[in-house]
Amino acid sequence: MYSLKALFTNYWLLSAMSGWILAQIIKVFTGVFKLQSFSVRALFFGTGGMPSSHSAAVMGLCTACAVTEGFASPLFAVTVLLAIVVMIDATGVRQETGKQSRALNQILEELFSDTPDKIEMHFKELIGHTPLQVFFGALTGLCTALLLSLIPGLC
Repeated sequence: MYSLKALFTNYWLLSAMSGWILAQIIKVFTGVFKLQSFSVRALFFGTGGMPSSHSAAVMGLCTACAVTEGFASPLFAVTVLLAIVVMIDATGVRQETGKQSRALNQILEELFSDTPDKIEMHFKELIGHTPLQVFFGALTGLCTALLLSLIPGLC
């Protein structure tokens, strides 16, 4: 029973998960304005979009470590490096993968333009993030962790 309580009162985990969940919720609404459609599936499984939930999660974790352990701690250093890798990956590798997916989908559509029903695969295009999406994701995680730190007895 103690471990279950510890799981739900773990400030670091709550900061990361709350940042991710909040970013996913915001992403659904920013998607509604951009695409004019609402998707519950996007709420739980959506990638790409504004803000970056990956960035929100790692920044929430990093901020929680800074609040509890201080800037000089080895744990904070590890979470900063993790956050940097995740955010660079979100804007770099994953963004390029999305561009390649768009190009491949266009090639497939052109090749099978006379028989579009023969296209058996369609690559997911919205994979990565723009730097602005990563920035707002990081800001979401930072604010979430700081707000959670105000709850007495949590950190």
